[in-house]
Amino acid sequence: MSDQHNHSQHAHSNNGDHQGHDKHDGHGEDHGNHHVQMVADFRKRFWISLALTVPILILSPMIQNFLGLGESLRFTGDLFISFLFSTVVFFYGGWPFLKGLYDELSKKNPGMMTLIALAISVAYFYSSVVVFGVSGKIFFWELATLIDIMLLGHWIEMKSVMGASRALEELAKLMPSEAHKLMEDGSVQDVPLNQLNTGDRVLIKPGEKIPADGKVLEGQTSVNEAMITGESKPVSKKENTKVIGGSINGEGSITISVEKTGKDSFLSQVIDLVQQAQESKSKTQDLANRAAFWLTIIAIVSGSVTMFVWLAIVHQDFAFALERTVTVMVITCPHALGLAIPLVVAVSTAISARNGLLIRDRAAFEASRNLQAIIFDKTGTLTEGKFGVTDTVILDGKLGESKLLAYAAAVEQNSEHPIAKGIMNSVEKLIKVTDFKSIPGKGAKGKVEGKEVMVVSPGYLRENNIEFQQNGKIDKLNAQGKTVVFVLVDGELQGAIALADIIRPESKKAIARLKEMGIQTMMLTGDNRQVAEYVAKELGLDDYFAEVLPNEKADKVKEVQSRGLIVAMTGDGVNDAPALAQADVGIAIGAGTDVAVETADIVLVRSNPEDAVDIIALAKATYRKMVQNLVWATGYNAFAIPLAAGALSVYGIILNPAMGAVLMSLSTVIVAVNARILKVKK
Repeated sequence: MSDQHNHSQHAHSNNGDHQGHDKHDGHGEDHGNHHVQMVADFRKRFWISLALTVPILILSPMIQNFLGLGESLRFTGDLFISFLFSTVVFFYGGWPFLKGLYDELSKKNPGMMTLIALAISVAYFYSSVVVFGVSGKIFFWELATLIDIMLLGHWIEMKSVMGASRALEELAKLMPSEAHKLMEDGSVQDVPLNQLNTGDRVLIKPGEKIPADGKVLEGQTSVNEAMITGESKPVSKKENTKVIGGSINGEGSITISVEKTGKDSFLSQVIDLVQQAQESKSKTQDLANRAAFWLTIIAIVSGSVTMFVWLAIVHQDFAFALERTVTVMVITCPHALGLAIPLVVAVSTAISARNGLLIRDRAAFEASRNLQAIIFDKTGTLTEGKFGVTDTVILDGKLGESKLLAYAAAVEQNSEHPIAKGIMNSVEKLIKVTDFKSIPGKGAKGKVEGKEVMVVSPGYLRENNIEFQQNGKIDKLNAQGKTVVFVLVDGELQGAIALADIIRPESKKAIARLKEMGIQTMMLTGDNRQVAEYVAKELGLDDYFAEVLPNEKADKVKEVQSRGLIVAMTGDGVNDAPALAQADVGIAIGAGTDVAVETADIVLVRSNPEDAVDIIALAKATYRKMVQNLVWATGYNAFAIPLAAGALSVYGIILNPAMGAVLMSLSTVIVAVNARILKVKK
């Protein structure tokens, strides 16, 4: 996962290894709870520190003078009370940063935490010494507001990236909790899945989830395996055919013999693939972390040089040299840098949520601006994942296309088969049918408007020696991998209807927009080559991979990555989960299964491939804002540090701590306003 938030995570992670999403080592829930506790901890520290900052501000001589109150609020011991409040803010509110300083230095990787801790420590200890008699300025109010703003920044940042991936838990939820086990005496007993053994017989009723991998012993049904294999058509099951645990039984009751349970099951293997792919995710260096690293070096060097110059070269008194050094150290850690990234993240997250684009991993989202290739799953992503009529072919000429479809739909209205549903959905109004009869494995027939109408498979025509003049259209439809059924009226062949998984109308626009952006478009599918080729040609894809088994999808992503391309994967099925995790950016279609959503870095709430294009546009706009904010937040130091060090003191220009604080505040306001005006043009 990403190295994205190390500057905050060093401060509040017990083991220092929390990076974005927690890894799935069997304790995902504990990690998730720990993350929630950390967010709550930052929130609590912020509000308590903010409350304590109010009296610190009121008791600050600098603030009193600024407000024109003079000596009216001064009283004996007021500095000691300010010192006590500031001590609590420093040790309680500043604790995450002090701990972060230790963590970063112990790893020899100074960053934002080191910078914040240095600034607040110098301000606190110097101010404390002044309270107890040494001549100089007090920095308590700068110290308190700096801690408040940094706590707020980290709280906003952590909230925006919270949501540890629960992919493995969601995968496990695909399995039912119990199975109907057939006992020796013929009775049925509901048992937990962990009590199922190889060879056990299990009854599965219509609409239930299949509890284990196995083989059908009795019964006939169709099974929806879309969540597992991505196959759009329900798969027909009869005696001796295999079934997969987690798939959903259709219209018939079946009895199966259990063949694989637990870790040997297909679903467990998918879980392992997801885990492996997640653990091998690449890391992205955080821009703010790099800026903080260099700013830390600059702060330490500038402070040291300032002290040395004023004492050793100019021979100024120690109090003046120390004040210059403290001002440099405080001003080098502007509030703006702490908020530069979190504020843009918060704004872009809100914009994306309003547009149905949910960002789960900030690092991957930011990486999407550099995408060079997008691989789309076919079923349910580029297509609707359900059968629909794509072509109507008239063979006799006696019926028009609309009448042919109306007759076929009338006959199919009593069937639950996906082909029947596809034909029914193609007409607005269904005609009444009488004398309906199913032709097992071949089709159906019935009386429609006094005529006998049959909707049958090509196999029925062959068996009954029904011939028709060879039509090039039928051959073409078969070549495209479409399912073709024939319509007979009063025994005469009238026409054919072709069905396929319907291509989404938005898919074409999305592919065209991606090509304009110079991004390669590809497709992965478990369907046969003809179907894949047809969809690829229709959409104008650059490449496609057909007949890809579920456990091969992540390998195909690796293959494209090996070409040196930054790759996004967009999918919706469980079988897409390992590929989503393997890709540089995983984008889940929200209408898909929960597991794909939990494994993905970005979730598209609508099943619209165009949203994948919008996320790239948002990533580019977000990155621009981040760079602008970082340039301002760090560039401000190039101007402020020399002034704070007293470089222009020969001209009578010295930046005192109060003016430094004003510049800090101004810098923060500019960064905040710049973040708020983030917009995305569609």
